[in-house]
Amino acid sequence: MSTKKIGPKGQVLIPNTMREALGLRPGVEVNIELKDDEIVITRPKIEGSYTEYYTQTRSPKLKKPLDVKKIILEEDNERIGVR
Repeated sequence: MSTKKIGPKGQVLIPNTMREALGLRPGVEVNIELKDDEIVITRPKIEGSYTEYYTQTRSPKLKKPLDVKKIILEEDNERIGVR
């Protein structure tokens, strides 16, 4: 257990060891719910494409979805000299 102070904007710092254990990085959304007299923060479940989840949470600079199959095909064609 860790005790933290609430900042002036209502923010609480989640300790680094806990963030790492759950894979929480900047930009990742979390679920927050009130259970009796506790606030519970959980990592959301990945639904749908992991690639889509990754680009939204780990690569916020990517503005459009990646077509991984197209990238692999282009790489294969480049390696064998087909254009």
